[in-house]
Amino acid sequence: MMRNVLAFIMAGGRGERLMPLTQDRTKPAVPFGGMYRLVDFTLSNCVNSQIYKIVVLPQYKSQSLNDHLEAGWNIFSFKMGHFLKVVPPQQRTGLDWYRGTADCIRQNLYLLERYRPSHVLILSGDHIYKMDYSLFLRYHEEKNADVTISLLEADVILADQLGVAEVNEDYRILGFKEKPKENVKTIPGDPNHVLGSMGIYLFRTEKLLEILRSGNEDDFGHDIIPKLLESHRVYAYSYSRMNRIEDYIYVTLEDGEREFRVEPRTRDSSYWRDVGTLDAYWNANMDLTGVDPFFNLYAYKWPIHTHQILAPPAKFIFSNERRENFRVGKALDSLVSAGCIVSGIVRSSVLGYNVIVRSWATVDESVILDDVVVGRESRIKKAIIDKHNVIPPKTEIGYNPKKDRKTFPVTPRGIVVVPKGYFSDKRRMTEK
Repeated sequence: MMRNVLAFIMAGGRGERLMPLTQDRTKPAVPFGGMYRLVDFTLSNCVNSQIYKIVVLPQYKSQSLNDHLEAGWNIFSFKMGHFLKVVPPQQRTGLDWYRGTADCIRQNLYLLERYRPSHVLILSGDHIYKMDYSLFLRYHEEKNADVTISLLEADVILADQLGVAEVNEDYRILGFKEKPKENVKTIPGDPNHVLGSMGIYLFRTEKLLEILRSGNEDDFGHDIIPKLLESHRVYAYSYSRMNRIEDYIYVTLEDGEREFRVEPRTRDSSYWRDVGTLDAYWNANMDLTGVDPFFNLYAYKWPIHTHQILAPPAKFIFSNERRENFRVGKALDSLVSAGCIVSGIVRSSVLGYNVIVRSWATVDESVILDDVVVGRESRIKKAIIDKHNVIPPKTEIGYNPKKDRKTFPVTPRGIVVVPKGYFSDKRRMTEK
């Protein structure tokens, strides 16, 4: 097990840019990839990195998140000193809710004093990535750093959307600015890229206690980190270059044969997505599909843990009883969760639990969440459909943008979003 590390996961985001998916749930609780929630990826990174002391800090509309954690993450042994605690705002230090990342930790300093970890790892609960935090800790100790920040290599044109670090050749951070508009500092020797913050911080506990007790700043990236640069050893960890996820993959040998072996999974090692907008959410789901997906869920050494709903296997219907209208249920380049019944055709899509695609319906490049029925002869394209919808037969979504905008939110990319329960007919049609 890693040294005595306590992880704090920020899970209180309103997720306003993800509305209506966040109408009734906090951002980390938004379903993703058919059977997961966004928070599962950060939690899985912790467990896979052998970090077993975790505190989740929720805030807004957290009941869905609490239910998910209670049902799916009750895997820790208190006898071994392991735990996952959910700690909402308690007004221990005042009358405020959590005001920012730093204030979250300050309001819970008693947990640091209780458990006395050697290091504190601060994470976001709504990003999609695989990261071995043990490599992060090793680098932090090698640099004898007080604070280490994980940074992603990003195109310089995206600098005004990120917290950007200026580093020297040893990757010690010399400057840090949130969303700079001008005088952007690029990576040494690489004028086309910047180091953008991933919202991942590793502190020596005694330094963190000293910093938080001596001030009242709300946020690490905006307030605290820039003030520490002259007085503390603050280093950058280049996620794109230093993170390494190994897994079993097929490789092609010299004689043309293919063999299943352990190799670095380059794409997974450098993949990171902040699904902060509906377009980003749709894109990240699409990254899971295809023959060689940009982000691979089919891992053996780095599994993504979650709460799995009890449901029967997915079923695909074939019937030629009526030769002129025979049914072929099939899914191509798609992820189909348990409990689904597919009588139509699904292409390049992600289906959650218990989705029914009726006969002669088509679903293309779409994300369908749990308990949705797509009626007969309906056509769905480039859509996000939230839970508990029974879509009437012959409905078209995603084919007429002007018509769609009169009824549903439509993203700048043209993705149509159907809110939870919009088609509120609870009756399940009996035909397949």
